[in-house]
Amino acid sequence: MSSYSMQQAASLRNKVIAMFFLIIIVPFLLFAYYAHIKSVEGISNANASFSMDYMLQSKRNLDQYLNQLNDQINGIIGNVKFQSLMEQSMKPTIDESAFISGMTLLLDQNRSSVDAFRVRAFPINPSQHPLYYRTLDEPQGFTESAWFRSAQTTVTPIWHLFMPGESTYFRPMLSKIKRFTGLNDQIPRGIVIADLTEDQLKRYITPSQRMKGQRMFLTTRSGQVLYDSKDNELTGKLIHSAPLIQSIGTTPQKAETLTIDGEKQLVTYVRLDSEGWMLISTTPLEQLTHPIQEMDNLLVLFLVIYLLCCIGVIFYMTVYFTAPLHRLVRSMRKLEQGEFQFGLPQSDRRDEIGWLYRGFNSMTGKIQQLLDQSTQAERAKKELEFQVLSHQINPHFLYNTLESIRWKAEYHNMTDISEMVSSLGNLLRLSLNQGKEITTVSREIEQVKAYVRIEQARLGNPVRVLISIDDEVLHAPFLRLLLQPLVENAIHHGIRSNPEKGKIMLTGRREGGDIVIELNDNGAGIPDAVLQELSLPEQPKRARSKRRGVGLRNVNDRLRLSYGEAYTLQIESSGNGTRIVLRHPIIEAEGEQQSG
Repeated sequence: MSSYSMQQAASLRNKVIAMFFLIIIVPFLLFAYYAHIKSVEGISNANASFSMDYMLQSKRNLDQYLNQLNDQINGIIGNVKFQSLMEQSMKPTIDESAFISGMTLLLDQNRSSVDAFRVRAFPINPSQHPLYYRTLDEPQGFTESAWFRSAQTTVTPIWHLFMPGESTYFRPMLSKIKRFTGLNDQIPRGIVIADLTEDQLKRYITPSQRMKGQRMFLTTRSGQVLYDSKDNELTGKLIHSAPLIQSIGTTPQKAETLTIDGEKQLVTYVRLDSEGWMLISTTPLEQLTHPIQEMDNLLVLFLVIYLLCCIGVIFYMTVYFTAPLHRLVRSMRKLEQGEFQFGLPQSDRRDEIGWLYRGFNSMTGKIQQLLDQSTQAERAKKELEFQVLSHQINPHFLYNTLESIRWKAEYHNMTDISEMVSSLGNLLRLSLNQGKEITTVSREIEQVKAYVRIEQARLGNPVRVLISIDDEVLHAPFLRLLLQPLVENAIHHGIRSNPEKGKIMLTGRREGGDIVIELNDNGAGIPDAVLQELSLPEQPKRARSKRRGVGLRNVNDRLRLSYGEAYTLQIESSGNGTRIVLRHPIIEAEGEQQSG
């Protein structure tokens, strides 16, 4: 018995332990995992429902506030004194100092009527009121900014998020900008701006105390953050979740679990009715599932105790069953070494292990008898093989006979016959190749030359075959009987009809890890029907025995079967000559045959 078999037997205990774990431990682990998942799912669903209710209530409150703010702004715009001041501001002869004092007093009186950080008012044409604009606490050149120019021409109110540096306020500020006209005409008179700071917004966008780690955002539908409850950390930026941005653009409200910044979070969002903004809440799932962590700790403790108990039971059971098997394996090792004069101790067990012990003792008594029978059969087989070999024809007998004929032909000055017999002998010797499948490129070339000499003598016409093989591939190992069929095909089906002008060119070189043999002739070419037949799968011999291309197909099939689909013949024939490319891999030198 090999060491591998011993290892297989020794691993039986591990297999039994693994099986017990699969039967006892794994179901318990799966149940514990299922209970944990369901607990997390239940808590997540409950928090999602609570979060959605909380967000809907915040949405209603924020919508109500924004509608009230719009009414309050309209109240200022509709104020008779305000309209009168703005109407007078458009006259060329206006006393600007009186306008400044009147507008300042009016805005101070109406400050308490607007629930905003501040209210600002600007005449529609800044160039007519240079003194007034200089008295305002505004950044220099703000009238040239994009938001101001947009407000001058936009009929509907717009919102603009002022970041620190864009205004004189040091925190982000969300402002509603509204252009207004006269009460009795449609002539634009000015612009009113109501500024909202985080003090106004956080009254309606404040995380719930019940949901630890909750974070709320007010964003546009494109995902730009207008307000961030976490100290305005993302205000003015895009929210860090492409799936969330895509979702809020298509769904008015939803609760789902998304991964944001590498952390799974419960995300709830609703769309405001008044402005189309999105109110978004994000809460880490780790914070939501914190209450069940203590239960998980108790479950882990119970699991450890349970595992220890199971390990003790499993160890006892495996030793009871596997220890006798180990003794059986050791006995089989002795049997492997040829020791048959021993036996296992008698076992009173009535289970399968007892039957194994008794069967093993019976088996060892018969093995020697079987070995004796095997030795006798082997001796008889060798005697029969010797008798068969003695009746076989030795190929060298035929080769030596041809050599004798050649010598007699030379003796009688029959040079043509001598050369033809010599070429035939060489062709036979190289074809047999001592019964080996692998030869060398040089021996294949030698076989081609012998075949060409025979054809020249047989046909009575010179056959022009030019051979150019690189030296580096001449002694490379090569599958035998590959080149001669190609040359035979070129002679009989290519240039035979015009031997005087016919020419065959055989070249060989190395390309990477391959030997490339290329054969070109200027003969009649191969018909399309034959080319199609060569490209079809191999057919029964009877169906193709009378067709052209049998030699090419055999070469192609041998290459493919020996080295794979990458090594097949590439045949090009245009009706005026044929080009065949044969690729052969460079194989190990052990397959190389020596000439002789």
